[in-house]
Amino acid sequence: MTYKPVDRPQYFYTTALMPCPYLGGRMERKLVTELVGPHAAELHDTLSQAGFRRSHNIAYSPVCPGCNACVPVRVDTARFAPGRNLRRIARVNADVQVREAPARATLEQYELFERYQKTRHADGDMSTMGFYDYRAMVEDTPIDTVLFEFRDARGVLLAACLTDRVEDGLSAVYSFFDPAQARRSLGSYMVMWLIGQARSEDQPYVYLGYWIRNSSKMSYKARFRPLEMLDGAGWRAMLPEEIGEPDGD
Repeated sequence: MTYKPVDRPQYFYTTALMPCPYLGGRMERKLVTELVGPHAAELHDTLSQAGFRRSHNIAYSPVCPGCNACVPVRVDTARFAPGRNLRRIARVNADVQVREAPARATLEQYELFERYQKTRHADGDMSTMGFYDYRAMVEDTPIDTVLFEFRDARGVLLAACLTDRVEDGLSAVYSFFDPAQARRSLGSYMVMWLIGQARSEDQPYVYLGYWIRNSSKMSYKARFRPLEMLDGAGWRAMLPEEIGEPDGD
């Protein structure tokens, strides 16, 4: 699609340098712009296809000095075929029921989010988020955003995935899950479910954000092949030697 300019100039800014949360000893800087006005959804679609991500009403892309480790990736839903490990994960979660909820924060979600942060990312900035911070993350969106809730047969909330609907697919904004349910591999299961959901909506892609080869936090994304990456020539399928061996959840 072609983005139609809004009635005012669209300004882009760079953030101050900060320590990289993924690669030790490196600094990160982002290019950011606001998603506001009547054409916010169109702008978001265009920027998503250009490798940007969304947080609240801000779209951003890394422009780190001397580093290009962050690679925008997406899954081709038509060509995706789960491997043996992913098929096992699907069987383990056969009892899970998924509900599409509006982008509205609940205390139940936040309590799960808080447990996830304190267990899986205790050293991260998000581990200190209170309920109102969580509510802003969920509800402060200018576009079509939903929460997919994953519950067991008793109705207990196991996981949730904040998801944007974009022109050509689904974009996973942020997901979290019960850290006590490690055997379910819920992080991978949610991505696999999103791929199936995008297929059911006749959408070609699921956007997974950025992948960093040498980051253990990002390694699970390599499970979802064929994985496409964005480089200077546009989106293309990643080569096996570029992905390496996936591990983790």
